[in-house]
Amino acid sequence: MKKALAIVTLSTLLSACAAVSPSNNDATSPAANADTPSAASQAASSAGSPEQIKARKLATRAMPVKPPEEHLPAVPLTKEILFKVLSSEIAFQRGNWQSAYVTLLGAAQQTRDPRLARRAAEMALSAKQASEALVAIRLWRELAPDSEEATQYYLGFIMLSNNLAEAKPILEKRLQDAPQQARGVMMLQIQRLLTRAQDKAGAFALLEQLVTPYTAMAEAHLALAQQAFSSGNTARAKEEAKIALNLKPDSELAILTSAQVADSTEVEHILTDFLKKYPGSREVRVAYARTLIDQKQYEKARSQFEILLKGDKQDPTTLLALGLLNAQIGDTLAAERYLSTYVDQLGKHPDEARDNTQALLILAQIAADRNDIDGALKWLAQVEPGDAYLDAQLRRAQLLSKRGDLDGARRVLAEIDTNGEREKTQVTQVEAQLLREANRPQEAFKVLETALKAQPDNPDLLYDYAMMAEKLDNLSAMETALRKLIAIAPENQQAYNALGYSLAERNIRLPEALTLIQKALTLAPQDPFIVDSMGWVQYRLGNLDEAETRLRTAYGLLPDPEIAVHLGEVLWVKGQKTDAQKLWREVRQKDPQNDALKNTLARLRATL
Repeated sequence: MKKALAIVTLSTLLSACAAVSPSNNDATSPAANADTPSAASQAASSAGSPEQIKARKLATRAMPVKPPEEHLPAVPLTKEILFKVLSSEIAFQRGNWQSAYVTLLGAAQQTRDPRLARRAAEMALSAKQASEALVAIRLWRELAPDSEEATQYYLGFIMLSNNLAEAKPILEKRLQDAPQQARGVMMLQIQRLLTRAQDKAGAFALLEQLVTPYTAMAEAHLALAQQAFSSGNTARAKEEAKIALNLKPDSELAILTSAQVADSTEVEHILTDFLKKYPGSREVRVAYARTLIDQKQYEKARSQFEILLKGDKQDPTTLLALGLLNAQIGDTLAAERYLSTYVDQLGKHPDEARDNTQALLILAQIAADRNDIDGALKWLAQVEPGDAYLDAQLRRAQLLSKRGDLDGARRVLAEIDTNGEREKTQVTQVEAQLLREANRPQEAFKVLETALKAQPDNPDLLYDYAMMAEKLDNLSAMETALRKLIAIAPENQQAYNALGYSLAERNIRLPEALTLIQKALTLAPQDPFIVDSMGWVQYRLGNLDEAETRLRTAYGLLPDPEIAVHLGEVLWVKGQKTDAQKLWREVRQKDPQNDALKNTLARLRATL
C-alpha cells in the first residue's frame, strides 16, 4: 500500500509544484475574469505537461485590476420601474426566466441603468441561455463602458460565440494602455483568453495582429508559441519559442515554453542545458524534476528536489515532493522525516491551497509497516473530513483490531457518518472482515445478514454474505445468495467461480461445477483464481493431466500459496511426490500457518 500511495500521489505532486491561488469567481460562468491574472492562473493549473504548467504560471504574475466604474444614471425610482423590477424577480423565482429577462432588459434600456442589464444577464446565464446573456452583456458594457467586470464577461462570451472581430479593438486598447513593464504579462493573458475561442485559426490570426507592434518583446513570441502549440501547430510554436529565447536567453518562461513545445526526447536536454548556465533557476529545476518523475526516474528527481530544498528549507512543495519520492523509492526514514515536517508546517501555518491528507496517509502506512500501531493511529486521527476521510477511518478500525481492540474498532466503524449506499457497504464489509479475522464468523455472518435486509440487491454484500456462509458450511445460504447475485449481475465472474469452486471443493455436482467455472473463465480468462478453479474441478473429475496444465498456468499467473497447494496435490496423486513436496515446502516457507496446506498434508498423509 505504501508504494501504491506514493505512485498515486506523485501525480498530485505535479499539480502541487505549480499551485496557484484559486479564483473566487463562479466557475460556471464562461466569462468570469476572462482576462485577469487570476483567471489566467486558473487556466494555467488545469492541464498540460510539467513545462506547460510551469510556463503558464510564470506567464501570469498578478497585476492590479482597475475596479469597476459604473456611472449610474439619475433616474427616479418610479412606481412603474419598481413594479417591473419586482415582477421580473418574482417571475424568475417561479421559473419563468424568459419573462423576467425581457422585462428587466426593457427596464435597463429605458433607464440606462447598467445594474438592470447585469441582472438580466445573470438571469439568462442561470437559464443557460448564452445568446440572450450576450445581448444583455453587450447592453451592460454599453451602459458601463468603464466596468472591468462587464468587459470581462463581454470578452468571454465573444470567445464562445466566435465574434473575434468585436474583441480586437478592446484588446488592442488594453495592450496600448498597459504600462511598459506590464505589457508582456498582458499579452500572455490575452493569449489565455484566446485559447477559449472555437475558431483556433482565427484566434491565432488575431493574436498575430495584436502583437505585431511589439515583436521586439520576447513575450510577444511566447504568446504566439503557446497559441500555436494549443492549436496543434508545433512547428510554428518551436519557431516562436526559439525567437523568444534569442531575445531573452535568461528567461525562465522562454526556456519552459521551449521545453513545452519540444519533442519529448529533447525536453531533458533543453532544461539541463539551461540549468548549467543558470543553476539558481528554481522554476526550471522544478520543471526538470517533474519531467524526471514522469519518466519514473525517481532517484534523479529526488536529487533535484534536494537541491531545491537547500535554497528554501521551508518550502512545503519541496518537502512534500521529497516525502513522496522517498516513499516511492523505499527510503521510509527519509520519507517520514520530510512528510512529518510538511505536516508540522501546515499545522503552524495553515494554507487552504494545500492538503496534508496524502502525507498523513503515507505516514500512517510507514508506521503500520513497522508495527507502530499507536503512531499510525496518531497520523490517521489527523485526517479531516474529505475524500480520504472514510478510508482513514476504516484503516483506523483495522489497526485497532490488529492491536487486539476489536470492540474499539467496531466503535470507530459505528461512529462513521456514511454518505450513501456505497460507503455503508464499505463499512459493513470491513466490520465483517474484522470479525472473521478474529475467528468470530457467526457474528460476521449476522452483520452481513442485517446489512442485506436493508440492501437486499447489493452485489458486494451478496458476495461477502455467500463467502461467509460457505465458511460456516451453510451451503444452502451460500448458493441462494450466489444465484441471486448471478441473476442481478450476470457478468459477475466471481459469482460463477465461487459457486463452481465450492461444489468442486465438496466433490459434489461436478458437471454443474465445471459449467459454472467455464462461464467464469469465459468472462475472465486470465484470472489466476478462476484458472485455479478450472484445474481443481478437472482434478476432481479425474483429468489429472488437464488439471496439472491448468494449475501450472494459474501458478504462473500468480504464485499464490493456495494454488501451489492444489498443484502439489495433483502432482502427489500423479506420483510426482518430490515435486509436490518441493512446492509445499515453498508454501510453508511463505506462510507457515497456511490452513489449506495443513489440511492437505493431513488428508494425504504426506510429509515434508
